[in-house]
Amino acid sequence: MDFDDQLRRYFGTADPAAIAPAALAAGIERMAVDLGMEKDRGRRFALWTLMHMFGAAPDLDVAFKTEEDREAARDFMDMLDRAQRD
Repeated sequence: MDFDDQLRRYFGTADPAAIAPAALAAGIERMAVDLGMEKDRGRRFALWTLMHMFGAAPDLDVAFKTEEDREAARDFMDMLDRAQRD
């Protein structure tokens, strides 16, 4: 999954700063539906990370069945936190 492609798919633009508030809400809703239907672990993780970046990701125990996936998500969140501090 390419980040820019996902932004275009869900928000109509590859520029996060250009996403209108209504498009943001609609895109997040579509991502939530897709996350609920997605069976592929990699695609599911990619959707969750995008939702997390927009502050709309579900809790780890809701989003992921395995501890391995939940740990990968925790690692991702830690990485983002470190990047934001630097």
